[in-house]
Amino acid sequence: MATSVTSAESTGSLSSDLFYDILRRLDGATLASAACACEAFCSISKEEKLWENVCSSMWPSTNRDDVKGLISSIGGFKKFYADCFPLIVNKEVPEFQWNEYLEYSEELTEAEYYGDMDDFEIVAPSDFVSIVDVRYKDKTICSKVLWGIPNANGFPHWFYSCPFRIDLFTYTTRDDEHAEEVTLSVSDGLPPITSMEKERKDGKLWQELRDGIRLSWIVVNTKIKQAANLSSWSSLGGQRHWPTDKDFLLRFGSVLPAKDILPCQAVECIVLMKFRVIYSEAGGIPTTLKLTELSMQLGDMEGAHLNGRNSLLVLKDALSSKRSKNYNETLESCQLYSKVQSELREEKMRNESRLDRLYILGGIMTCITVCFYLW
Repeated sequence: MATSVTSAESTGSLSSDLFYDILRRLDGATLASAACACEAFCSISKEEKLWENVCSSMWPSTNRDDVKGLISSIGGFKKFYADCFPLIVNKEVPEFQWNEYLEYSEELTEAEYYGDMDDFEIVAPSDFVSIVDVRYKDKTICSKVLWGIPNANGFPHWFYSCPFRIDLFTYTTRDDEHAEEVTLSVSDGLPPITSMEKERKDGKLWQELRDGIRLSWIVVNTKIKQAANLSSWSSLGGQRHWPTDKDFLLRFGSVLPAKDILPCQAVECIVLMKFRVIYSEAGGIPTTLKLTELSMQLGDMEGAHLNGRNSLLVLKDALSSKRSKNYNETLESCQLYSKVQSELREEKMRNESRLDRLYILGGIMTCITVCFYLW
């Protein structure tokens, strides 16, 4: 009897170890699905170490001791993954109605639009942490962590009223004083190029870069203990040869709700990544791409950048907004926002054109009137 009990206990222990060994090899989505398969998998999948491995594999920045402490303080790695793996989706972009948009905007005074600075005690720049990871073909090429919002503490009123922008390569993080340049080369899978003229024609290097780069920009609010990924993971578009012949600009981001903050009710989180092409036509230097810019801004429907005050309020609300694991839904919400934004821009140009014609007509009539009286 004792032997059979010991044997059963050993088998149970062995099964648990085997299950754990199986589950620790899974990615986050598969691990979450496996937890629904049986009671044993469900119990083991609650182990924080499993989710820590998943997070460190997907976001290498979470390997840092200070980031581990941050994640533990906001609910653990399982909650962190559940919050940051799905992408933000906002399909509640208001339909374009020019007359209502103008009427709503004109009724707002400057004080009402920018709000009272005293209300800012509920949202402090020091509450936010940025965790950024860049990958190219499953290889991590850049990982950075930024604690707080740069230039926000010394001159708060200046920060609240000026355009909001975070540039990771301008502001040094805690332990990146001697950070190396972020580059990609032929050894990483880039196609070699012999001249920019050839690249302009076939765009092979641009295509490889646009399809291969993945970006995650996670924002954490330490006060409300919430986090979200503000990036679109894959590129939403970009520009070749901008602003010079050797620059590639990639655009990521998401559409964030701003219903009770701004008249436009939705804003765009714009994450820009710029690479500079370094090569030698003589063939002495292999084709290399150097990451020269990685920044984030928030823009409204008219293309204007939000100030610091409104940006912090939008970021705080975005951490509790809707999310989806379907990238197509994220892309759809961004396309919807771009469509409404384009309609607004076109109608604005038409109105300006009408005003120009009225001014010209008024000038002509004035000239005719003056000439009539002179004669």
